[in-house]
Amino acid sequence: MRLDQYDNSWYHPGPKWKIALWYAVSIAFFRTAIPYPSRLKVIMLRMFGANIGQGVIIKPSVIIKYPWKLSIGDHSWIGEQVWIDNLDQVTIGNHCCISQGAMLLCGNHDYNKPTFNLMMKPIKLEDGVWIGAKCLVGPGVTAKEGAVLQANAHAFLSLENDKVYGLQVLIMKGAREINSHL
Repeated sequence: MRLDQYDNSWYHPGPKWKIALWYAVSIAFFRTAIPYPSRLKVIMLRMFGANIGQGVIIKPSVIIKYPWKLSIGDHSWIGEQVWIDNLDQVTIGNHCCISQGAMLLCGNHDYNKPTFNLMMKPIKLEDGVWIGAKCLVGPGVTAKEGAVLQANAHAFLSLENDKVYGLQVLIMKGAREINSHL
């Protein structure tokens, strides 16, 4: 890796004035622990170009990188300390729950190239998806309708509809395999 050769000057997520203004608004009203009403936060997100449905709940201490790259359907919840790092489009359907401390991460770097190139892909959560506490959803993931990602799990591949994904399943399976060899 040659970080002195890194160059993402090609990436322009929006006008600099808009990014700076959003950063100030974000610090004052979103990243704070002050429990401002969700209705106020929804109005602000819409003013910055987000497409937000009815009945959306946004808890305190939420980080949203670029609201103009965000769409949230009706009656969805964004929990405390959620980080939506939407370098690319993030689409959250109706009746979705993003639990506390979860991260939706649209970007990564190509560690195979010495220039450590920035790579981005959108994230789509279809209706009724639940992303559990402290989960990480990676670039390019689509969580199909009704999918559940249990607490502290990571998704780098798409999730099928009405299926439950979680880390403890892997741990328990691994424990059974270990015990069978003892």
